Amino acid sequence: MDNSLIIALDFANRSEVARFLEPFGDRELFLKVGMELFYQEGPSIVQLLKEKGHQIFLDLKLHDIPNTVFGAMKGLAQLECDLVNVHAAGGKEMMQAALEGLSAGTASGRKRPNCIAVTQLTSTSQEQMNKEQLIPITLNESVLHYASLAKDAGLDGVVCSAWESVSIHDNTGNSFITVCPGIRMESDHVGDQKRVATPEFARNAGVSAIVVGRAITRSADPANSYEQWMEAWKGVHQ
Repeated sequence: MDNSLIIALDFANRSEVARFLEPFGDRELFLKVGMELFYQEGPSIVQLLKEKGHQIFLDLKLHDIPNTVFGAMKGLAQLECDLVNVHAAGGKEMMQAALEGLSAGTASGRKRPNCIAVTQLTSTSQEQMNKEQLIPITLNESVLHYASLAKDAGLDGVVCSAWESVSIHDNTGNSFITVCPGIRMESDHVGDQKRVATPEFARNAGVSAIVVGRAITRSADPANSYEQWMEAWKGVHQ
């Protein structure tokens, strides 16, 4: 999990995924399957990618009553993903139920998927959180609170901004996973993200894994773009 670069497969169907992956040949990647792709293709897309040797982050951000999340995670565990997530706003009991469901659904002798919690989306600003969520504290305080709650619930880590990774590790320990979207090169367009950071900043902040989407998936040469990102992220030539 440490120093992983996760490619966000923000595609509508498996045909688009296949076209994107073709230039990579047999290279094994860490891929994120989110709502758009999973809701169109279902579990079979995860099974297909796992059969090809890829690691999978199934990014469905579960947020429901504990019993429902337990049942959903019990089913999702059978897909043998490497990473899944929930919303920390669902509360400690819900997060504990997620872990219980994953454990119940994981086959004997297999490792359960790592489970992390979304703190505040990287598209959320301080003003938006205060006015729309009616949370009167700072964004950083909210993120740290959710991270501590996830740690107390037994989760493996959180989704957060790279800007919050250092303070989260200070509060939860370096083994607590921080997965960070909103990563951009200096020259990249920010898009709909608010709290963005460069791969170099993320590396220096002790981030466990970064999530990169359009900068690779919309590139004219995705395999080359991936290599450039890996070099920037790892700090060495691949």
